[in-house]
Amino acid sequence: MLAPVIDSLIGDDQPTEVRRDIGVLTAARLCANGCFRFAPPFLATIARGTGVTLDQIGIAVAVAELAGLLSPLTARVVDRLSRRQAMVAGLVGVAVGTTLAAASQGMVMFVVALVILSQSKVMYDLGLNSWVSDHVPYESRSRVMGFTETSWALGLLLGVSTMGLVTGVSGWRVGYLTGAVVVMLMAGVVGRRLPNEPHVRELAARQEAHASAATTRRIGSYGWLIVFATATLMAASQSLFVTFGSWLEDVFSFTPAMLSALAFGLGFGELFSSIMSSQRTDRWGKERSMAMGAAVMVPASVGLAVFHQHLWIGLICLIVAIACFEFAIVSSIAAASQLVPGSPARGLALTLAGGTFGRALASIPATHFYQAHGMSWPAMLTACLAGCTAVAAFAALRLVNR
Repeated sequence: MLAPVIDSLIGDDQPTEVRRDIGVLTAARLCANGCFRFAPPFLATIARGTGVTLDQIGIAVAVAELAGLLSPLTARVVDRLSRRQAMVAGLVGVAVGTTLAAASQGMVMFVVALVILSQSKVMYDLGLNSWVSDHVPYESRSRVMGFTETSWALGLLLGVSTMGLVTGVSGWRVGYLTGAVVVMLMAGVVGRRLPNEPHVRELAARQEAHASAATTRRIGSYGWLIVFATATLMAASQSLFVTFGSWLEDVFSFTPAMLSALAFGLGFGELFSSIMSSQRTDRWGKERSMAMGAAVMVPASVGLAVFHQHLWIGLICLIVAIACFEFAIVSSIAAASQLVPGSPARGLALTLAGGTFGRALASIPATHFYQAHGMSWPAMLTACLAGCTAVAAFAALRLVNR
């Protein structure tokens, strides 16, 4: 029933195995993303439940994010496993990390849980994107990767909002456990669905990679600009994600159920951006699309800083900023898959490491700024970081056109 919709989004000229399996793999990633994205909107609730303050749990999130620097090592593991093995192992790890988060009694245990959860999700993401790179030519890769990235938005739209509703009824620990059960079920589905095929990344992958500017430089100037742009872009989004839930609770008395409803709305904005990126990025260019999304984040974040005492104007600015972030980050993924010829996992891992470093770097000042000054300072931090992303992405575009 969903096959015609999938074909219309990724194109009916894609390989048969991609059209057959991409829906299930995206659904599994949706569930993993829901578990991964649950904490930031509910940080204040989790902080109360574990007996720490918001800025202390902000430090916990930052420490967990720094584990993302292990992503290049995770990529080496992914390269040694089949794509199916990597994806199944990643999903099982997400379920384990999510269960530990539900059982956490203090900050240390919560940090350990987040580290396991985040690196397991990295393993699944690398396995999935490498599988796409094995089967889909670079020229049309953004369409397929853009489709899989709808799972990021849907993770918020369906995953976080559902876990949030469970939280409103039964508590945040039950919300986490709900996600863990669903992810474990999806691990079984993926394990049964995919064949245990070898990597398809030798001569053909190298020939495809040769066509891109990233190849001729390997991880040179172009590659490091993409890594830097991803790091600042993820930092910009993190500054909003770790503070907007507390802002809405403190200033406008939002409840967990109301935050879940907002997560649903934010998910729609992100979903629209993911689909637009899927349809437009190959045509507009990966670097240009990334720069455009980041550039629009700047005035939206400034608007949030100025109007953070006005609920509806502030919410509109927040939604626009997050939607533009989604468009920019989805647009960057296909470019990242070509940074290291013949090994899409390693190129993707470098940008993931940069992104997680950016999120870690932003978590501490963003929560501290919020505690000290309210929502205006984290929003301005987002604007500055998004501006850096736009500059770096335009610089990468100039290298491609040179």
